[in-house]
Amino acid sequence: MIEVQQLHKRYADDAVLTDINLRIDSTGVVAIIGPNGAGKSTLLTIMSRLQQPSHGRVRLDGEDIHQMPTRQLAQRLAILRQENHFVSRLTVRELVSFGRYPHSQGKLRQRDWQSIEQALSFLDLLPLQHRYLDQLSGGQRQRAYVAMVLCQETDYVLLDEPLNNLDIHHAVSMMKLIRRAADELKRTIIIVIHDINFAAAYADQIIALKDGQIACQGTPTEIMRTSVLSPIFNLPITIAPYEKHPLAVFYR
Repeated sequence: MIEVQQLHKRYADDAVLTDINLRIDSTGVVAIIGPNGAGKSTLLTIMSRLQQPSHGRVRLDGEDIHQMPTRQLAQRLAILRQENHFVSRLTVRELVSFGRYPHSQGKLRQRDWQSIEQALSFLDLLPLQHRYLDQLSGGQRQRAYVAMVLCQETDYVLLDEPLNNLDIHHAVSMMKLIRRAADELKRTIIIVIHDINFAAAYADQIIALKDGQIACQGTPTEIMRTSVLSPIFNLPITIAPYEKHPLAVFYR
């Protein structure tokens, strides 16, 4: 379980996050949605200890993450940010192997190689494992990055806009992989995502931010309502039934 308690983040006179309190249980997919500038990515990076809060704390299974040894935290929580600055002459297999560093400290053993193989297989990357990153399409490269964080074998995986720059086909494939990883690998996966329809279709819980505060939190059924979404995005949004998941219609 991840608990965020009385969290504030300021840059000089600008409040980015204000009095964030939430609890994320150890199960399934959690989507963080909201307009640009709402503080979604900032919240994710603070939850992973990549940024310091101005006030408040984050607990991971009851432990304050700022009191945990770095290696211990990295064995329990992994994050993939939007900006990935790996050199292009890495192969897919080399990139994925970086996920084992918290466990191996760079000295890969049989258990690490098994984890690498499993991650490559899970993301359907074995045929591409010896290709360099700059030889991949955008969708293939994103799968390689996700394989790297899954290879870390943490209970919690944080993904910052994993659908960035993906076309519709690859975005659907990525969300299916995220859902499958949560179900089959028993990971808690927290994603920042802009597409509220993807959030409704694949997430168990949705957290909506606006102006640096939590506007609402609940199941897709609870969040996918005109009265909830329209004020968050300052846009008329109609909710239409569609098979198992409601759809937000806002293209008018």
